[in-house]
Amino acid sequence: MNPQVALLMGSDSDFPRLEPCVKQLRELEIPFTARVMSAHRTPAAVIDFVTNAKANGIRVIMCAAGSAAHLAGVVAAHTNLPVIGIPMDNPPLGGLDALLSTVQMPGGIPVATVAAGGGGPLNAAILAARIIALSDEALADRLDAMVSSMAEKVAKKDAKLQKLL
Repeated sequence: MNPQVALLMGSDSDFPRLEPCVKQLRELEIPFTARVMSAHRTPAAVIDFVTNAKANGIRVIMCAAGSAAHLAGVVAAHTNLPVIGIPMDNPPLGGLDALLSTVQMPGGIPVATVAAGGGGPLNAAILAARIIALSDEALADRLDAMVSSMAEKVAKKDAKLQKLL
């Protein structure tokens, strides 16, 4: 099956922190591709990938980058597909630079932005799934099951706490 989601990262050093995203895409059975591409070092490759993405079955593009974090903006400027920016929480500013760069896009070039670090990569996968689930009933059902499972886990933790009190 062709990938429906593209996960682009500015550096291979970002991948370990993107593993929750990859894990969630796999658990939701969403076919994806992951690539290392740089808005600054390989701009032609980024533009080529993005301009062919829709024809290749991609429905959502996620872009993870730190520091200047221009990847999501460059991608969004070259496609009408939904773009999700994942600002990486790199030193020395802990991701604040990447967050601001990703979220402060000019009008007409939207980039949905998740948290820098923490749950950001996981939320990017869930947001991509929600977008695709708008036209994929089976995926919508898997998302519903995931949400129910999260609620059950919280209820069990609450019950355990109540027994301790």
